[in-house]
Amino acid sequence: MFPMIKQAVILVGGRGTRLGSLTSQMPKPLLPVADRPFLDYLLWNLSRHGVAEIVLSCGHLGEQIAAYCNAKPSGKGSLRCCIEPTPLGTGGALRFLAAELHDHFLLLNGDSIFDINYLDLILPSEPPSQTAVLGLRHVDNAARYGRVETDGMTITRFLEKDPIPHPGWINAGVCWMDRRLLERLPAGVSSLEQDLFPRLAAEGRLLGKAYAGYFIDIGVPEDYQRAQQELPSWQHRPALFFDRDGVLNRDHGYVCSPDRFEWVAGAPEAIRWCNEHGYLVIVVTNQSGIARGYYDEAQFHALTAWMQTELAQQGAHIDAVYHCPHHPSAGTGVWRTACHCRKPNPGLLEQAGSEWSIDWSASLLIGDNLTDLEAAERAGIVGHLFTGGRLDLFLQEKVKTLEALPPHPHQGA
Repeated sequence: MFPMIKQAVILVGGRGTRLGSLTSQMPKPLLPVADRPFLDYLLWNLSRHGVAEIVLSCGHLGEQIAAYCNAKPSGKGSLRCCIEPTPLGTGGALRFLAAELHDHFLLLNGDSIFDINYLDLILPSEPPSQTAVLGLRHVDNAARYGRVETDGMTITRFLEKDPIPHPGWINAGVCWMDRRLLERLPAGVSSLEQDLFPRLAAEGRLLGKAYAGYFIDIGVPEDYQRAQQELPSWQHRPALFFDRDGVLNRDHGYVCSPDRFEWVAGAPEAIRWCNEHGYLVIVVTNQSGIARGYYDEAQFHALTAWMQTELAQQGAHIDAVYHCPHHPSAGTGVWRTACHCRKPNPGLLEQAGSEWSIDWSASLLIGDNLTDLEAAERAGIVGHLFTGGRLDLFLQEKVKTLEALPPHPHQGA
């Protein structure tokens, strides 16, 4: 069974002493970055990967984290916090949560962002028993974090922090964790970095996957200040819009169930390519089958969820799906209307623009109908007509035609 990311745990219990007075009255993950809590950016990135259950492991000033959770809209998933009774360290905090954890969960530091494809981190689908997989990043000053040495994908040892700056690979604060590993930690106060990871490395049970995605740790004043400009820019990214029927799947006519859904060749690969190159993947689709009574919105959403499960098995995800359930003449009841969202009208793209920070200058749409291209033109972006072949190759060729732009921060070094 493929280990879907059903749960993420964020460690937000540190005192943030290197930030001095900034964290004396406010926990580090809630510090404002461009007038928003830093934690907002981290939750946004998890949400777009489809992680529905998020647990915040709190310590220092945990009541403020609890208030933050209570004030957040519930959205499509759950967000809750758990406050440790006394400071327990990164390992002890997880042991305290053990009864609430899934068999596997994504673990993140609450003071850093490492923008990688989380779904790629958990591949292959059957990792060796009782292992942890760390996301690794090469940085100019590994001494600040402690350096990681590897043999292929296997992490062989951790080196302590060093006062002399030098480049190297680091644990960048994203880990796919097997809950059973927590049984190896001692009771009470413990550290993942000192009490668990080195032991797993010695046993060959600690794996690492290298990525070049955008990385920032706000644990020191200079990087906290750097985040003020970089994080809004990082979140403001181009989108690749896809029509669904005829582009992502073969159009067999009013497709509404998995048994009638057939991926276009190269479609999952195209979506994964977008995920790994800093693009939002947004589907905009006319679904007049709803208006005609052939299926309902619940069936449409169930098929969308199935698509996401299928994509996850190839390390890919769709960020958002927008659909028009109307038809001006063939619809019945409330669905019979001349709406602004049915393509060639640009309403679906405009709705996406109202909910996502999109760099329209570097975005494009791929459709299989002239109405798709008209909707793109009316929204102010380039549209391309897909007539067959491998979608991933078609997509990459069309992206090359976009006007040359500076690399997006997501793409890293």
